[in-house]
Amino acid sequence: MQEKKRSAFGGSLGFVLAAAGSAVGLGNIWRFPYLAAKDGGGVFLFVYVLLALSFGFTLLTTEISIGRKTKQSPLTAYGKLKKSWGFLGVLACIVPVIIMPYYCVIGGWVLKYFLMFLTGQGFATAEEGYFTGFITSQYEPVIMMGIFLGVAALIVFGGVNKGIENSSKVIMPILLIMIIGVSGFALTISHSDEQGVVRTGLEGMKIYVIPNFEGMTMGKLFTVIMDALGQLFFSLSVAMGIMVAYGSYVKDDASLVKSINQIEIFDTAVAFLAGAMIIPAVYTFMGREGMAASGPSLMFISLPKVFRAMGGIGNLLGCVFFAMVLFAAITSAVSVMEAVVSSFMDAFHLSRAKAGGIETAIAAVVGVIVCLGYNVLYFEAKLPGGATGQILDIMDYASNSCIMPCVALLTCILVGWVLKPKMVFDEVEKNGGRMGRKRLYTIMLKFVAPVMLALILLQALGILKIS
Repeated sequence: MQEKKRSAFGGSLGFVLAAAGSAVGLGNIWRFPYLAAKDGGGVFLFVYVLLALSFGFTLLTTEISIGRKTKQSPLTAYGKLKKSWGFLGVLACIVPVIIMPYYCVIGGWVLKYFLMFLTGQGFATAEEGYFTGFITSQYEPVIMMGIFLGVAALIVFGGVNKGIENSSKVIMPILLIMIIGVSGFALTISHSDEQGVVRTGLEGMKIYVIPNFEGMTMGKLFTVIMDALGQLFFSLSVAMGIMVAYGSYVKDDASLVKSINQIEIFDTAVAFLAGAMIIPAVYTFMGREGMAASGPSLMFISLPKVFRAMGGIGNLLGCVFFAMVLFAAITSAVSVMEAVVSSFMDAFHLSRAKAGGIETAIAAVVGVIVCLGYNVLYFEAKLPGGATGQILDIMDYASNSCIMPCVALLTCILVGWVLKPKMVFDEVEKNGGRMGRKRLYTIMLKFVAPVMLALILLQALGILKIS
């Protein structure tokens, strides 16, 4: 009876846009360009595309198939496949519970910058110490986080059709148009620095797409592969329970093969365009040194300086850029929240309103603690690998570097060795469609992916050091 009542996406387009919206988030926009610049431009792009078509395809297909087969969210789906593996559902559900609060904090930062550019005050964000001053203030980051969380919660409260699907159908096309527009503009710009050296967006684009093998050793190539693998978790939203939840809303007569291919293409294209938008602009105004920034420093420190250097049009472009990032952050936050809400609904038989209320409260309380981690609760913790972090960094490390590779690794073992790949083949092909890349899928699931995931985990724990 419960399966009959379960909500479903109205069509394949709604599912693809929702899944792509989940995948296209802050990780694509502030992490992908930095890694591409750091890892030899075209070398990273080539490795990333290869891994997206093999490693990414394998994990994406597996999680969506698990969701549709069980018609359950991550917390209960794995136990339904095999009772003794129910613990894996708990692990998979912990990830979005950890991610949601700090993602909303970062979403609040994006909202603040968007409002600054919208009101014509964008260039103030390029002043030295502005970003640090904002995140260390006690009240404003909490307010911005609360507004961002409220918008995401409203969409999730709306349900699968009226909330997630309908919002994705509006937001994703707008987001794509914005990214293409800003990317195209980035190629037309040029700038002369204090020494009289002229740099252009086209030169920055060449650095981005043309492989640079200078000094490329086996150790560096291994680093590129590990970076690309880590990026795939962000880019495809795998090992977060999200694709299991979204897969559970896909109708049995929908073509999974077609949908998965479209998600892969959409996400890889947007990740590429994010780089094409940011790298040429940063290179033109800040040179190769400016391309070394990643994470918050790229988004909230380097790029505002780029927009200021552009003059009059910079404020308008900054407004469009942060609106685009805000849209991307909201679609991702919605998917993270839905993974938790649907889990609470399935496991504890709660209404969407109650499950959503509980998750909103958890995210709000922990989000406030994360905000205070930059002022009244400030401390520094040493993370494996030598990095120093605060509350947000610790949560990010625990979810993305430790739990997610564990979830993906255990999923590969469960489906590849315990249940066998045929379970996925049957699910994908049950409406008459034919699944391609079967041999590749089997080899990746049973042998290659587990090894890669084990290496990621060892590297995250500081056991494996790459020189």
